[in-house]
Amino acid sequence: MANIVIVGTQWGDEGKGKIVDMLAADADAVVRFQGGNNAGHTMVVRGEQIISHLVPSGILQGKLCMIGNGLVVDPAVLTEEIDYLVGKGIKVDADNLKISERAQLIMPYHKLVDHARELMKGDKKIGTTGRGIGPAYEDKATRRGIRFVDLLDPEIFREKVEVIMKEKNFYLEHFLNAETADPEAVISEYAKYAERLAPHVCNISVVMDEILTSGKQLLFEGAQGTHLDIDHGTYPFVTSSNTVSGNACCGAGIGPGKISDVYGIVKAYTTRVGAGPFPTELFDDVGDSIQKKGAEFGATTGRKRRCGWLDTVILENAVRLNGLTGLVVTKLDVLGGLDELKICTAYQYGDETLRHFPANLNVLGKCEPVYESLPGWSEDISGIRTFEDLPENTRNYLKRIEELTGVSVQIISVGPGREETIVLKNPLK
Repeated sequence: MANIVIVGTQWGDEGKGKIVDMLAADADAVVRFQGGNNAGHTMVVRGEQIISHLVPSGILQGKLCMIGNGLVVDPAVLTEEIDYLVGKGIKVDADNLKISERAQLIMPYHKLVDHARELMKGDKKIGTTGRGIGPAYEDKATRRGIRFVDLLDPEIFREKVEVIMKEKNFYLEHFLNAETADPEAVISEYAKYAERLAPHVCNISVVMDEILTSGKQLLFEGAQGTHLDIDHGTYPFVTSSNTVSGNACCGAGIGPGKISDVYGIVKAYTTRVGAGPFPTELFDDVGDSIQKKGAEFGATTGRKRRCGWLDTVILENAVRLNGLTGLVVTKLDVLGGLDELKICTAYQYGDETLRHFPANLNVLGKCEPVYESLPGWSEDISGIRTFEDLPENTRNYLKRIEELTGVSVQIISVGPGREETIVLKNPLK
């Protein structure tokens, strides 16, 4: 049986939600292993757009979905999302949504700190979503975080909140010059979340082990992308968790020997939301055309995404870091109508040609992309369902991606809908 990890290979927004939703049809459970509600997965089912931020995309397929210990969870957002999905006619209850008892909580003071820090940085802000993700992971690392298991014990929860909020309120008021939070109001609010979410909370590592023992299949869903990884991304313009495939094990509670495949989602071009270097970014009509045709706006923030040509330097980095066994190319249809396509195969830094992604952002910011050009195609490919029926230039573009990365393209998305997909190999079948 196969157990698959799905990760983004760029800076997020690659279309992981659609692919997880599609593959979930052949999985028995879907597990989210990192991040928080700073990521949004967009799915289009029968023409209707559905966006999830915390609940794994497999919920639309009626599969068992689990929120791993590697997440930081805002219970207010989670309960709203559950209500939103139920309102769409989607079943979400204690039987098909499980929350790790070890997952960390985002608290109101985390969001206050997040906003205040960004305001203080002014023009040098990182561009966080302001949802308290970073401060929550910060408290986790300093062993001051509050977990779901703590939330369900009123005495422990009160003690932890009262202790940490003395420090947080002092920091907010006297250093960040920001508003503070009332501990009693927080305790009262979170008691309601405890009552609402208690039936969902359990040891998901045990649940996964039972699934595997019975010969069933797991699908692991990552958020953001490889180059937003806290260790391997464009630090400090990154998220606050490990987004690479190796964290699927740590962030969910499973051994690495249980993983059979890792599929990397790569947009047919490159996008980025927020600040940070972006070597292939386009500032011309082509970039504007891709942005408009691809409807490139963040699912969580609504921010306009920066657009550029496909960058195989970062793609090679993602292949190596994640141990990719397959590629999934998304939004290929967006490139239709362009006479010429470019692929970045290296960076030029002064007299030096770089073929590996540099850690030094000053170096990266001065890198010029080295391009090779390929002819484009004018045909509308959204209705095509086999590789052989794609225009020759489209097939050549995909084959060149395979040659440059050494990884085979297994799935091709030619539109937002489930059915607008060419599946060459489904690892779960």
